[in-house]
Amino acid sequence: MASNEPKQGSGGGGGGGFFASVVSGLSNLGSAMTKSVNGLMGYEGLEVINPEGSTEDAAEEAKKGRWKQEDRDGYWKMMQKYVGSDVQSMVSLPVLICEPMTMVQKVAELMEYSYLLDLADRCEDPYMRLVYSSSWAISVYYAYQRTWKPFNPILGETYEMVNHNGITFICEQVSHHPPMSAAHAENEHFSYDVTSKLKTKFLGNSIDIYPVGRTRVTFKRDGVVHELVPPLTKVNNLIFGRTWVDSPGEMIMTNLTTGEKAVLYFQPCGWFGSGRYEVDGYVYNAAEEPKILMTGKWNESMKYQVCDPEGEPLPGSELKEVWRLTDPPKNDKFQYTHFAHKINSFDTAPKKLLASDSRLRSDRYALENGDLSKAGSEKSRLEERQRAEKRTREAKGHQFTPRWFDLTSEVTPTPWGELEVYQYNGKYTEHRAVVDSSNSVEEMNPTTTEFNPWQYDNLAAE
Repeated sequence: MASNEPKQGSGGGGGGGFFASVVSGLSNLGSAMTKSVNGLMGYEGLEVINPEGSTEDAAEEAKKGRWKQEDRDGYWKMMQKYVGSDVQSMVSLPVLICEPMTMVQKVAELMEYSYLLDLADRCEDPYMRLVYSSSWAISVYYAYQRTWKPFNPILGETYEMVNHNGITFICEQVSHHPPMSAAHAENEHFSYDVTSKLKTKFLGNSIDIYPVGRTRVTFKRDGVVHELVPPLTKVNNLIFGRTWVDSPGEMIMTNLTTGEKAVLYFQPCGWFGSGRYEVDGYVYNAAEEPKILMTGKWNESMKYQVCDPEGEPLPGSELKEVWRLTDPPKNDKFQYTHFAHKINSFDTAPKKLLASDSRLRSDRYALENGDLSKAGSEKSRLEERQRAEKRTREAKGHQFTPRWFDLTSEVTPTPWGELEVYQYNGKYTEHRAVVDSSNSVEEMNPTTTEFNPWQYDNLAAE
């Protein structure tokens, strides 16, 4: 990340004096990363960062967190050999650090403030449309900053949602190595499509998460397509200290149809928390001239104001709010929002839930009910079943075929590597229409309904 103010027309930002001091704050990233403990006896290479402090606070911070000292020491010794690696499938982590949700469920949290996309579809001003769509992309970061780890999805696992803002949503785990998911959502105003292949780099007491993916929103009124490129995410203090999340860098939302774009900077956390949560940037026209400035905090609200070609607010214009975080529950164990609780509930599940749905996972359900022992044993059982499926599939020469998405021939570049693109095949829409037209009503009992994403019904008989 550059410490200098971006130049207009660079494609990586721009604007004039209004944000000069803010953008120059990016240089604090180097300072923030020095707030670490290095060379402690027996813990060479350990980095601990106190987001509210400075270098003097790091040693005390290292003693904090949710791990017991003996567990913390044991995992540090085990994980040191993986430093520099992508550890998504290398290590089976304990349910102690998990939340009762899986990654395919978490994708659905992006739909909480989907009304912003409805507003974008109704909007005829292309710049305000980008204000709405980029604010929608920012709105999910409050959910993303939770410090509990979602369960890794089982191959073929799904999550469906049909009871929010007229949206039909389906997400499926389409690959296990590398871990990939695909999702599709739509209502009368927009359709949303994403292929996601997270890439990680384990750094000892932190991990960088690179969002290798393609996210597109198509507005139904006129067919305009917006594409999102998010910043990376850094999870700090994984083992030593209190875990916290930062997403320093650049988010770009581009109108692929006409060339306008929003370029927004997620400020890195500096000493004593300076800059943390702050987002600032501009909406540009196709000639890369600033038209609207945007500013706010991803854990609070976003605002916008019309500006001149130098990035300065136009005289007489006002700074207006476009999005505000809904008040979350107080003292929630897993830091869930009300919407997170909603999408995790059987009470709001669609009729005749797919047997592959995340809600039905026995490990997730046990953790939700506070039974860590059962959650751990069920997690191990499901992971072993997945390995057994893989062995059977390879022995038979079979390829796993997703149910709701098709692998295309398209390979698209991203800032963090190439991505194979999956495309929604429309079959879930047909399935949901049949189910919704049925008169039968089935009560969903998570204790008796078996989670079943499996390709082979009975491995013992194979």
